[in-house]
Amino acid sequence: MPPKIVECIPNFSEARRPEVIDAIIAVVASVNGVRMLDRHSDVDHNRTVLTFVGTPEAVEEAAYLGIAKAAELIDLNQHQGEHPRLGAADVVPFVPIAGVTMQECVEMARRLGKRVADTLDIPVYFYEDAAIRQDRKNLEDIRRGEFEGIKEAIASDPYREPDLGPKRLGPAGATVIGARQPLIAYNIFLNTPDVSIAQKIARRVRNSSGGFHFVKGMGVLVEGLAQVSMNLTNFHRSPMAQVTEFVRREAQRYGVGIHHSEIVGLVPSQAMVNAARYYMQMDGFENAQLLENRLFGFEEEEQGAANDKPDFIDQVAEGTPAPGGGSAAAHTAALGAALALMVARLTVGKDKYAAAEAECWQVIEEGELLRTRLTEAIQHDAEAFDGILIARRLPRADEAQIAARKEAIRVASLYAAQVPLETARDCVAVLRMTLRMAEIGNINAISDAAAGAHLAKAGFEAARLNVRINLLGYEQDPEAQVFLEEADALCAEVENLMLSLGSVLKERAGL
Repeated sequence: MPPKIVECIPNFSEARRPEVIDAIIAVVASVNGVRMLDRHSDVDHNRTVLTFVGTPEAVEEAAYLGIAKAAELIDLNQHQGEHPRLGAADVVPFVPIAGVTMQECVEMARRLGKRVADTLDIPVYFYEDAAIRQDRKNLEDIRRGEFEGIKEAIASDPYREPDLGPKRLGPAGATVIGARQPLIAYNIFLNTPDVSIAQKIARRVRNSSGGFHFVKGMGVLVEGLAQVSMNLTNFHRSPMAQVTEFVRREAQRYGVGIHHSEIVGLVPSQAMVNAARYYMQMDGFENAQLLENRLFGFEEEEQGAANDKPDFIDQVAEGTPAPGGGSAAAHTAALGAALALMVARLTVGKDKYAAAEAECWQVIEEGELLRTRLTEAIQHDAEAFDGILIARRLPRADEAQIAARKEAIRVASLYAAQVPLETARDCVAVLRMTLRMAEIGNINAISDAAAGAHLAKAGFEAARLNVRINLLGYEQDPEAQVFLEEADALCAEVENLMLSLGSVLKERAGL
């Protein structure tokens, strides 16, 4: 399974004191599993953008430590710069890179926001895909008025109330946390100090004023030159080359031109390839013509061939002894867990279910662990049955070999029963979870919760059958008796949970 990689690009309101940024980088880099990729400081903006990647857990921890260190060292009351800002750690976005969904990044943002609000006493706003309020998806809407204006309004203006944390701004201000797709921070400098020209061009180029749909822009003065500062939120649909040429033509209207441009932080290679195609008119150019891509492509092809395996359902249908019923039980229950997660995620963030929000987040955390464990059990069960087959092939030429083979089969059978018993336990945990989602979750998804419960029950019954068949002939074995007694006790709990589910469906939905 490929590693999970998340990117974080926090923006800090400081660039004129390198020692402060060094201290922030030090705490971020101290987290095992985090790799620092880039640091970009702009003195005129008085702002630093860091880029780091790593596993979701490591990146989330590093982001928290960075916010905490910024809150300790940066006082917004003393801060001045060209770039709009609201907090010491101004904006902290998570971006899915590999093996991670946008929903996982949203959950990272929400967990981090709660921790920042609870432990650092800093107001938190959520934006982009992590936004709780639709009128706060855009960062510029949240940050309008900046630190000074929001400081006055946060306690009295309902729109300015934070999503989490106190209704006041301290020296660290507030932090905006979110999840989004990759964007390109792209700045074009004009050969004039007249910032009003950059501001006029920014109004024409940005989406909010009728320009490019995936461009956000503003005009500022940087290093004595007017700058059109932009974020390209989808470089495929608002390409860098076309945006550049639009700015160039608009600048000519005012008798100026482009001095130079810059990219802040990192940029997807495809964006640069697209720009090269445009300017060099290489319409027939293919990415496979790039040496590095070709080398990487061959590597991927070989790896893909090695990992080319049939679908799980196809594997079961092949007629081989494994994977069989035990693996299918785990697969079925994993689907049940996925439905519980679906209902929980359809419930959080909705005012109607605010009372259930905390419990739903707990379900999401525990449900992901269950889903992972059950998915792993699919393979574990197949491997456990292989152990019985190996034991049965042991030699039996004499009494000693016969006795050794018999004991090996017994041990392998007990292990082969233990694996589906663990699956059975997890099935019951999924059933409890789906029942709870049917009780408190989004009413529009109650049938999905019920479907998850029935899948968990089916998985349990299949797992229990595998426990019993693997222990045939060993019913008097003390260890086997413990397994069978637990399976029976779990069966009684399953029946009670299903009765409760029936009552909930009838009461809440008339089903």
